[in-house]
Amino acid sequence: MLRIHQAIQSGRFPNAATLAPELEVSAKTVVRDLEFMRDRLNLPLAYDPRRWGYYYTEDVSTFPSLQITEGELFALLVAEKAVQQYRGTNFEKPLLSALKKMAAALPETVSLHLADWDQTISFRTSAEPILNLEIFDLLAKATARREQLEMVYRKPGEARAETRTVDPYHLANVNGEWYLFAYDHLRRDLRTFVPARIQSVKPTGQTFTRPTGFSVDRQLRGSFGIHSAEGRFEVVVRFAPEVADFIREKRWHASQQLRELRNGGVELRLKLSSLVEIQRWILGWGGRAVVLRPPELVAAVRDAAQAILGARA
Repeated sequence: MLRIHQAIQSGRFPNAATLAPELEVSAKTVVRDLEFMRDRLNLPLAYDPRRWGYYYTEDVSTFPSLQITEGELFALLVAEKAVQQYRGTNFEKPLLSALKKMAAALPETVSLHLADWDQTISFRTSAEPILNLEIFDLLAKATARREQLEMVYRKPGEARAETRTVDPYHLANVNGEWYLFAYDHLRRDLRTFVPARIQSVKPTGQTFTRPTGFSVDRQLRGSFGIHSAEGRFEVVVRFAPEVADFIREKRWHASQQLRELRNGGVELRLKLSSLVEIQRWILGWGGRAVVLRPPELVAAVRDAAQAILGARA
């Protein structure tokens, strides 16, 4: 809109047809912007049918600055802090660039003491994933362009890496960790890959069509994290009173149901498609969580606890 404003100010009577190629947008987009400038920004915009273009009926000294409320400004600053979780990825620069452009358009009457702001809110992560930025950049671009990739990937615990040909469907940040959802031509199925485990990657020169039915939300439905599609499990865990408040404070899963216990504890019920991550999570409560079902989870947690005791011995 600022460029449209400059074109009108130049006195050359631009219209949607002439502006669209300059701005690299459709004529409909230009028309919407012109209507916004006239109706929402209250600019004295008019159309001259003889000159086939737009002009200002009054002098306009400056383009109206972006109007923003205190709440919106706070949200914008929180977003700027949240960008830290994308530090080092190829999303960082465009995100910061967009935020700087928005900040530059703010009215001069808005002021902020940055020293105070830095002490007000922050984002932290206890374990930052290690990423090869060149590999991550290739993954992001190939996913956006729907380009097939050949990558050398080493699974956890495996001594040797494998060469995989994949169609990258989606990159997701789940609980601070990056994952690549891709169709694996070796396994002939959808697989989840951790970018940090990819040793090398290159385009095959082929493109692919992402299935219309693919959805990350659908893929992770029933998952306690990233693992899914292993079965259907009704999980029941009982938490001691001293940690019950921590359970009440969060929504751990979309399916969760809480039942208050007479002793001040709480019982958590979940419907999951995998037990891998819930087992690790339960062990993290250090004996203050007791698994009631399913039987296989009870056995897995018991075996893990005994292994820990054996290691200590």
